Amino acid sequence: MDISTLAKAVAIGLGSIGPGIAIGMIGSKAMEAIGRNPEASGKVFVPMLIASAFAEAIAIYALVIAFSIK
Repeated sequence: MDISTLAKAVAIGLGSIGPGIAIGMIGSKAMEAIGRNPEASGKVFVPMLIASAFAEAIAIYALVIAFSIK
């Protein structure tokens, strides 16, 4: 195994830890908010999806960086 393969693995591995934790926290807090106030589920759902999309974008950036390592 050469060093570039190891660099790719580290880049995508470390780059996906943060978004994974963030998406878990977003979902947890959204479910908590809906559990406390079920009528607000429509108001919570859209911002939850937008925040999840931003967190996923960070993971995609890590994937792009991993693919760009030669």
